[in-house]
Formats: sequence, C-alpha cells, structure tokens
Amino acid sequence: MAIQVVILAAGQGKRMYSKQPKVLHRLGGKALLEHVIATALKLSPAESPIVIHGHQGDHLQKSLDHYPVRWVEQKEQLGTGHAVMQALPVLVDEDRVVILYGDVPLIAEQTLTQLLTITPADAIGMVTAHASSPAGYGRIKRDAKHQITGIVEEKDATEAERAITEINSGIYVIPARCLKKWLPALSNHNSQGEYYLTDVIAQAVNENIPVHTVPPATFEEIVGVNDRVQLAELERFYQRQYAEKLMRQGVTLYDPNRIDIRGEMIVGQDVVIDVNVICEGRVVIGDGCAIGPNTLLRDVELEAGVEVKANCVIEEARVAAGSMIGPFARIRPGTTLGRGVHIGNFVEIKNSEIGDGSKLNHLSYVGDSEVGKRVNIGAGTITCNYDGANKHKTVIGDDVHIGSDTQLIAPVTVGMGATIGAGSTIVDDAPAYQLTLTHRLEQRSIKDWKRPEKEEQT
Repeated sequence: MAIQVVILAAGQGKRMYSKQPKVLHRLGGKALLEHVIATALKLSPAESPIVIHGHQGDHLQKSLDHYPVRWVEQKEQLGTGHAVMQALPVLVDEDRVVILYGDVPLIAEQTLTQLLTITPADAIGMVTAHASSPAGYGRIKRDAKHQITGIVEEKDATEAERAITEINSGIYVIPARCLKKWLPALSNHNSQGEYYLTDVIAQAVNENIPVHTVPPATFEEIVGVNDRVQLAELERFYQRQYAEKLMRQGVTLYDPNRIDIRGEMIVGQDVVIDVNVICEGRVVIGDGCAIGPNTLLRDVELEAGVEVKANCVIEEARVAAGSMIGPFARIRPGTTLGRGVHIGNFVEIKNSEIGDGSKLNHLSYVGDSEVGKRVNIGAGTITCNYDGANKHKTVIGDDVHIGSDTQLIAPVTVGMGATIGAGSTIVDDAPAYQLTLTHRLEQRSIKDWKRPEKEEQT
C-alpha cells in the first residue's frame, strides 16, 4: 500500500497581483510549491507527487522540472473536489492519498507522519486546529460524542456554525478507492457553485467510516498564502524558526529577528553572526567563524576560523581556514581563497585562486588570476583581464610584492619572488626575483602656478 501525495496548485492567485503563478512566489528562497514538493518526497520517497496545475502550467512545470513530479492539468478551476478528481485516472485503488496545497508551504513532515500513523488504512484523516480568529476557514462540525459529522464552508455556514473555532486545514489522508467512489458524486449546489472536497467527509460519516484528526505543531503550518501580506508574515515566521534552529546548534545570533536564510545552512560550533546577514543557496560555515553585519553569502563554503567583516558580498566561493575578508569586499563566483588570506576593504576578486597567506588589503581588483602564496598586492592594483572581447589570465608566483597603483595587462606572468614598482603598467612577463617597473617622468614643480577658479555665476 503506497502513500500517494496529491498537491493542488491550479489557482491563479489573483490577490497576488502578479504575472507569475502564486505558487512560484518565494518563501525562504524557495517557491511555495517547492516547499510542498520537498515535504511530499520526504513523506513518500518512492512515489512521485501528483501536482494538479492550471494557470500558467507550462511555466510552472519548466520552473520545477528538476523535481520528480507527475503533472496533471485542471483545465477549469471548479473547486477543490474537481481538482482532486483530475488525479483519479492515475491513482491506484490501494493507495492512501495525502492531499496538500501548493500555497500552504510550511506543513511539516512530522505532522503528516503523525496523521498517517493515527489513521487506519481504511479510514479518513484530517489536520484540524483551533483558531482564535477562524474567519475564512471551513468549520469542523462534531456531535455530542465529539465525533466529526461534517465540514461547513464559511460562506455556507449559519451564525452558530461560524462561532465554531475548530477549523479545517484542507489537508487529508483518504483511501483512493473512496475518492474514486465519492468525488464523481459531488454536487456544486452551494454559494460558490464549486465542487467542494470537504463534502467527502459527510459521505464518509454517512458510510460510518471513521474520521481521525491531528493538530499541527504550529498554526503557521496550515496557513495558506493568498496575498503578499500573508507571504511576508509567513516569511518572518519561517526565518524566526530557522534562526532558533541555528541557535540550538550552537550559533550566536546577535539578533535572531535580523537574519534571512534563503536556502540551506550547514553551520559548525561557536559561529557568531551579526545583524542583517543574508544567506542564499547552500552556505557552509565552519567552526569559529564570525560574520559581520550587512553581509550577503550565496553558495559559499567557509572553513574554520574565517572572519567576514561588515558589508561584504561573497558568492559561489570557497574560503580556507583562518582567512579574513572585508569590510566592504566583494568575492565573486569562481574564487578560491587559501589559508590565512587577507582581503581588505573595497577589494574585488573574481574567478581567481589566491594562495595561502596572500594579502590584498586595499582598493584592488583581481580577476581571472592565479595568485601564489605569501603575495602582497598593494592598493589600487588592477588585473586588466578583459580586452573588450575575451578574458585573459594573470599568473602571479609565490612571494611576489606588487606596489600600489599597478596595472597588470593580461595575459601576463609575474615570476616567483618578483617585485613590481608602484605605479607600473606591466604588459610583458616580469622575471622572477627581479624588480620590474615602468619608466617614470622626472618630477618637477612649477613656481607661481595658480589653481583655476570657478567663474562667478551671473
């Protein structure tokens, strides 16, 4: 008996006022639907989830084509019951069907596992919760023995029914054979003119099929996103939960309300993260690292003891142990920094390897370069790697000293132990262990020279 997850994701999401499908809007760096697919795959790894799509279905499939998903189209949006009906041809009678929603991103695997555990294979399971403000949700109707007798949608509810605080999340586990029997019998005689999935609960009650319920660990698990306000509220909840997870793993966050994780973080012990740090993609931070405020890390791996000072941007790079970066440094994709490297303020590195113990402390650009060990690059140095059509490589050997305000016109090689005089423009290879500098004009001063003055505006 397999667990088959069906995800409803056909809605247009008009209240998002967006050109893209609602379920592709992002929470924690991932599309809403992506969160649900990931949970479905954890719940039932052997079965590809079925996603019911409608609005901009081609765009939806293209955006998430890296997931093993079976896509089923709902050509007309005629309600949740009609949506699940589209999956009936691909359901196996013996399946237990878990129904989720592409705009309810935070439903937890643990809650769904509990739901499957407490619900017998031939029964119905539901996730329900008590809400202090139940407006907008269907209400759970129970009898004197506390047994569920049905669900009433708010627009169809009486005043007494609207006073019920137990609400329906819409998340169910239902035997496939029951869905195949009940869904074709649904009626759309209601205020919305839609086929409600909730009506199958009344059919289960009529046939004396038990209905079991579990609550979510947090109410936010079952909150759907209908507009950008709700999206922002869930984003803050998600970020706070992730921050607390990091702190329990031994991370110091100066303010857990001012960190954003938009992907996956793998963090060692005794890591300190200052405020307004953004982590995107896969970020690995080793033991004892310190991350300064207002820093962006995207697909980065930092080994132990790395210090990133304030206002840095590091993307698709690897940084070896004991290195120091910033403040105001930019490390661009394709960069590898060796052990104990110092990258200072207003330094930019792109697609380059910097050897152990090398230093670039001030106002320099190094691109498409191979820099050896223990190299010192002075302020204002530029590797001129682009000729307007092609990129060229600069190679700098070990123990090189490059004076300030130097331009290295690639392709060029600076030999091991060489020294480049300040203010030089190097167009040919510089030999090892020699001083290389370009011609300098004789310095002179002009007596009685006066600085030009601005003319007064009339």
